[in-house]
Amino acid sequence: MMRSFGSFQLVCLIGILLMTTCDSFDFNEVVALQAFKEAIFEDPHMVLSNWNSLDADPCNWRGIYCSPTHNHIITLNLSGSSLKGFLAPELGLLSSLQELALHNNNLLGAIPKHIGALTNLKLLDLGLNQLSGPIPPELGNLVSATKINLQSNGLTGSVPPELGNLRNLVELRLDRNKLQGTVPANNSRTTQTQKSHPTANSEHQHPAHVSKHRDTSKPGWLLALEVVTGTVAGFLLLFAILTGLTKLKGKSPVIIPWKKAGNEKDQCVIYIDPDLLKDVKRWSRQELEVACEDFSNIIGSSPDSIVYKGVVKDGPEIAVICPCINAEYWTGYLELYFQKEVADLARINHENTGKLLGYCRESTPFSRMLVFQYASNGTLYEHLHYGEGCQLSWARRMRIIIGIARGLKYLHTELNPPFTISELNSSAVYLTEDFSPKLVDFESWKAIYARSGKSADSDQNGGVICGFPDSIEARHLDVEANIFAFGVLLLEIISGRPPYCKDRGCLVDWV
Repeated sequence: MMRSFGSFQLVCLIGILLMTTCDSFDFNEVVALQAFKEAIFEDPHMVLSNWNSLDADPCNWRGIYCSPTHNHIITLNLSGSSLKGFLAPELGLLSSLQELALHNNNLLGAIPKHIGALTNLKLLDLGLNQLSGPIPPELGNLVSATKINLQSNGLTGSVPPELGNLRNLVELRLDRNKLQGTVPANNSRTTQTQKSHPTANSEHQHPAHVSKHRDTSKPGWLLALEVVTGTVAGFLLLFAILTGLTKLKGKSPVIIPWKKAGNEKDQCVIYIDPDLLKDVKRWSRQELEVACEDFSNIIGSSPDSIVYKGVVKDGPEIAVICPCINAEYWTGYLELYFQKEVADLARINHENTGKLLGYCRESTPFSRMLVFQYASNGTLYEHLHYGEGCQLSWARRMRIIIGIARGLKYLHTELNPPFTISELNSSAVYLTEDFSPKLVDFESWKAIYARSGKSADSDQNGGVICGFPDSIEARHLDVEANIFAFGVLLLEIISGRPPYCKDRGCLVDWV
């Protein structure tokens, strides 16, 4: 009887402890952190690697600091982590947050208005990123804020007057943006950093301090000088405003769902820099359709993409890669990532790298394509595993190896910033008629594509390299991964065996 009672007490105690553990942390805050992680598509230093979705208590996650009672997040600090992605609107659910520090990353897109719900926030530091669009007026609700740093971004528009309501604000940094107008200030202690336009200077904020009697006692010549100066200043201000409006018209704001199956609340504005792709040729879908024989000339495919061959009249042969994704899955951060990827690929120019000839971006029908110069001899994978072995003599294999090494040296050391092939394998090496290798990065968008709601198998055409976990965090772009992949590629060229096959397993393990 006593043993049964003791067991019953133990079960009750465990139940109470479990309920206490489950209720000790606000579920919404865990959801917010997971949404933040989801919106980050490049994490080169693996700072989010221990953010485990199965862990109901995130207090041990990197960059997270909790209250002494361990039931609320009070600090999110991931400054200087080289994170690339977007600010998730769900950050507004961190109701107890006191510090949000994401300084010196590669954050894109607009600042979510939902951050204005963080009424306990004392520090907001989003400086030195690539944020764009206007400052949301909802930031005027950050009543506890003492420091706001938004410097060195691409923010546009005027400074919201609501920021003048922040009575506790000591420091406001807005310099090195594309903002217009004046900085509102209702607190004499506020330090206002000058923006890119002289009208933001704080000395213009309090004209009421000038005495009327002092104005009437001025000599006539001084009054005349002030009138002329004021007129000239007015014209300059008008010119600056018109110039700013012209620049804003050049921006093409794209309003796209933040995530698939989103409603109006999930809409966000993505500002595309009109100069981003000004030097890259834009192809029409009709041009590519004619060149690729109504898109019937397929030379490669995977669950993620289709590659077509085309011939342009009076022009080169082309290879057109088309991601297998529907418009319903195409989100705002996918669009911005696509355009930045095009700009990144366009700067590559080397004899052992594939040359990007342009891109296609149309809404009706939905089209996102990359156009490369075609290498007529197929991929190295095809020659190694499906072609005649006699075509690849040892001298020819050595030439291919040296060409790949030269291409990687160019990408890693001669480009600034360096460029890495996201999935370096024999399928990413195309050969010309004289068997000169061309490195082509057709898979660079795969990590962000995985967030569209459709994932793809990566074991097609020898794509899997043992030792690379199939996760977005572990598949980050870095030089070390390319060097390891180059070593596996050397083994494949020398042995003639694929990186992986079901019968023999992993090439690295075999070696």
